[in-house]
Amino acid sequence: MGGSFRNQGEFMRSRVSPGRRWGHAAAAWSGIFAGAHFYWALGGSKGLDVSAGSRLAEERPLWFVAAGLWGVGSALVVGAVLGRALARTGPTVRRGRILEWLGWATGLLLLARGVAVELLLLTDATGLEGAVSQGQRFWTLALWNPWFIAGGLSFALAALAYRFERTGGPPTGRYGAGARDKTPEEKEK
Repeated sequence: MGGSFRNQGEFMRSRVSPGRRWGHAAAAWSGIFAGAHFYWALGGSKGLDVSAGSRLAEERPLWFVAAGLWGVGSALVVGAVLGRALARTGPTVRRGRILEWLGWATGLLLLARGVAVELLLLTDATGLEGAVSQGQRFWTLALWNPWFIAGGLSFALAALAYRFERTGGPPTGRYGAGARDKTPEEKEK
């Protein structure tokens, strides 16, 4: 019985390259975050006050529930699909480029959000210190911003790994972006 687990582990390692794991990590990040948004959209309240603020958590205006909870949750489901797609190989060149750029764009957007809000809260550049409760400020600095940064890194690394899988190795072009995508015949060599 113990041997079967070893073989199964070896089998899984041979099928999921280290680079593809970033795609799975991005999908998991999106899935977990989508679950939290759907929980809040369905009426759950745990953690919502320190995420969105106590006023929004208590009042739950229709626009907030529709766009901020259901809408964001749905976008995160799309992100999970993107993460899974980045973990796969074998797309056409055109589809591959689109997936890669979507991965990069998602990663950079999440990184920018996490870093920008972190810096704004740490420096109080907006002058809104009184508008954000101490609890919301703490959890934003300690959990939410690092969570966005982790998601951004997962998507960016998934896009990079996807690029390597698609082109057969690290970027080698004159400007470090790879000269061109390899054709299926070139990949077989």
